[in-house]
Amino acid sequence: MLLALGAPCIMTASMESHCLPFREIPHTSRLFSAFLDDFSTVSSYFAHPPTAAGLDASAREVRLDPATRRSIVEILRDQNRAFGPGGQADSATARNLDRLAAGAVAIVTGQQVGLFSGPAFTFYKALTAARCAEDATKRGVDAVPVFWLATEDHDLAEINHSSWSTRAGLARHELAGPSEAEGRRVGEVVLGDGIGAVVGAAAATLEGEFAAEVSRALHESYTPRDTYGSAFGKLMARLLAGRGIIFLDQLDARLHKLFAPVFKQAAQKAGLLRDALLSRSKELEGAGFHSQVKVTNETTLLFWSASGRREPVRIRNGGFAVGESAVSADRLLGAIDSHPEAFSPSALLRPVIQDTLLPTAAYVGGAAEIAYFAQSQVVYRTCGVRMPATLPRASFTVVEAPIARFLAQYGLDLRDLLAGRQHLRAKMEQKSLPDALTNRFEAGEAELSRLVKSFEEPLAKLDSTLVESLRTAEAKMLHQFTQLKAKVARAENFRSGVLDRHERILTESLAPHGELQERTLCLLPLLASSGPGLLDELTALSSVAGAEARHSCAVEHQIVSL
Repeated sequence: MLLALGAPCIMTASMESHCLPFREIPHTSRLFSAFLDDFSTVSSYFAHPPTAAGLDASAREVRLDPATRRSIVEILRDQNRAFGPGGQADSATARNLDRLAAGAVAIVTGQQVGLFSGPAFTFYKALTAARCAEDATKRGVDAVPVFWLATEDHDLAEINHSSWSTRAGLARHELAGPSEAEGRRVGEVVLGDGIGAVVGAAAATLEGEFAAEVSRALHESYTPRDTYGSAFGKLMARLLAGRGIIFLDQLDARLHKLFAPVFKQAAQKAGLLRDALLSRSKELEGAGFHSQVKVTNETTLLFWSASGRREPVRIRNGGFAVGESAVSADRLLGAIDSHPEAFSPSALLRPVIQDTLLPTAAYVGGAAEIAYFAQSQVVYRTCGVRMPATLPRASFTVVEAPIARFLAQYGLDLRDLLAGRQHLRAKMEQKSLPDALTNRFEAGEAELSRLVKSFEEPLAKLDSTLVESLRTAEAKMLHQFTQLKAKVARAENFRSGVLDRHERILTESLAPHGELQERTLCLLPLLASSGPGLLDELTALSSVAGAEARHSCAVEHQIVSL
């Protein structure tokens, strides 16, 4: 147990969680820290506070045209049938679609469609949305979770791989793509024949009671005929079955017909939106925060995939440009009318499109998305769209029992792993000596302190200023003693290599590449070993701040010991 991180926030039969404030985690942005710890300083950039009360207030403001609701629900029924095994939506998802049709609000989250589900925080987003919807419903606000698949992103290199720890070390599973896939929307990129070998290699490393189930879900989802989007949706639908999550693929041409009015607004108000965003960027930076998305004088919020490649639409010479080609305003608007499926929103417009079509009470996001929303607020305002509440997703580092034993052996916690290799290695070296030699050093240090202390009284009688010199000499000698211990530890490691192995195991398991585990490692190996019970327990730890009377870690990073 990582007791050094503070009192446990919750205990279950099989796991315990401890909280670590984000302000103690390196590279946490000032904006995100303020959002979590001192919301009043950033409240002008958001519509509601990130609390249960904020969610409930937002839900009371939801207004969605009944015809739009009917259209969206029918599209979602089709999509979720396609994602489900045998062409059938999970029963809990089907019930939530009925509730959405009858007037429920949506708790929305979303993520890029990374290979094999991508980093673990993808699941944490989904679980947080499901828990928020459950809590809201218990409070009398009928709510369902919706997961938005970001299938229109075009950076294939960001999503064509997945990493996890294996017995042989950190493994990276990557699917090489054809050159013609470069620049295309990833939801259009077919996986092809190469996916079989990648799935086979990944599945072979899964171990545990539930490895066969996870492996089967991988093989059923990632087939040569699937795209990154359809495979991701199928895998998530299988692994999150029974939790009522509704999946939405934004690439659907039927949705783009409904997106078209917002696309046209973005074109018609391109100058106004650019100016509002430039002003917001200056405002954020003047307050000591940052702009997550760079905005320039040429920025619009649209992309056009007229030639297959997704390219930004830019303001240029009183009109627009796509690549090197000039495009008049009339031509751009006409293309949106005739081929809305060829257009897609930028990160700053996507939330506005989302909340035009869905009865969104809250969006669950990570630090970067919350920073997007601080900018997107002016887009909501300029387009006349209601902005929902914004809530932080749950954040976890999961510590398996063997890793917990290594942490205890060296007296470490997660902060040590995030503090850099030099700090980590120094702490490990201090604890790595054989017991007999450690005892000799400790006895020597104690003897040195006693020897120095025996000089205090006679020196004070002779000249009181000599006592301070004596203490300085003691500190230097103890420092040299510590340095000697470190050299001995390094010599021991050079002989045995134990520290190198243990350091690699710890960093690859808990802080690969110096980042939080959840940002690099996929959750599938943990699901293979722990099964759906792990998801149940993480859901129990994903409540919204203020949702319950007891202490909530919703606004802190949670270290979970299995």
